[in-house]
Amino acid sequence: MSDIERLITHLGKLSTEQSNPATVDIDTLSAEQIVRKINDEDKKVASVVESALPQIAEAADMYAETLRTGGRVVYMGAGTSGRLGVLDAAECPPTFGTDPEQIVGVISGGYATLVLSMEGVEDRRDAAVDDLKKLELSSKDMLIGLAASTRTPYTIAGLQYAQEVNARTAFIVCNQADNLDVEPDVLIELPVGSEVITGSTRMKSGTAQKMALNMISTTAMVLLGKTLGNLMIDLQARSEKLAARSRKILMDLFDLSLGEANSLLQESEGSVKIAIVMKRLGCTKEVAEERLAEAGGFVRRVEQ
Repeated sequence: MSDIERLITHLGKLSTEQSNPATVDIDTLSAEQIVRKINDEDKKVASVVESALPQIAEAADMYAETLRTGGRVVYMGAGTSGRLGVLDAAECPPTFGTDPEQIVGVISGGYATLVLSMEGVEDRRDAAVDDLKKLELSSKDMLIGLAASTRTPYTIAGLQYAQEVNARTAFIVCNQADNLDVEPDVLIELPVGSEVITGSTRMKSGTAQKMALNMISTTAMVLLGKTLGNLMIDLQARSEKLAARSRKILMDLFDLSLGEANSLLQESEGSVKIAIVMKRLGCTKEVAEERLAEAGGFVRRVEQ
């Protein structure tokens, strides 16, 4: 059997490659009817993700432990899956104040493929290994592979290499993962079923992967003390919106005026978390930093 015959056989087993009976007439419908069809299919995604919550939580615990012990989290994928990993990595520093080198997105074909798809790059197993070697992936790190189809050569090769160096591994797929060529530490199966447009995994599969990544990284950040309640107290004020949010958090928590919030942030050198501890304890920035360190970075654990 030729390679193309094997691939056709494999695709024939994937639910995302099956024709969706609910949308076989989509090309005869009006715009509103089409979007209703799409919305009906999207409604099914949340319940699929719900079925994988134990595995998603396990991956989040692993993610938090990796960062806690000085390792990095690396997302790896091709096409839509790769772009979603890069997106999640890019959003962590402004939201949670992480170092950009702690959480990294790697996409087949490099960053040029973020804005222009390149055919064939997902098949390059050697490129995955090269990309991870450039990052000096090690046993301290965690690799999260993303592949809607379960078989993307680039992603599978990356996971296999990660296991060779004893890194932690998680794999997010959007089909039932039978006969995988890799056994990750955590397997997150999100079988969303047939897509609105057959094989277009940027749709329900992409939505499911985005939901899972949101849960994993956000949960990890909460476990690392990056929030106080549901407030993002480790945010980095790199835009006018985030600068305003920083001040609003302090104003709401302590019933401060804008001027008072500005002064407090100036004293804390822009850190909302340190500013909160300073205000609560009536202490200096240096003392607040010491008390936070003693509390493992959790504001709620700092005793008055």
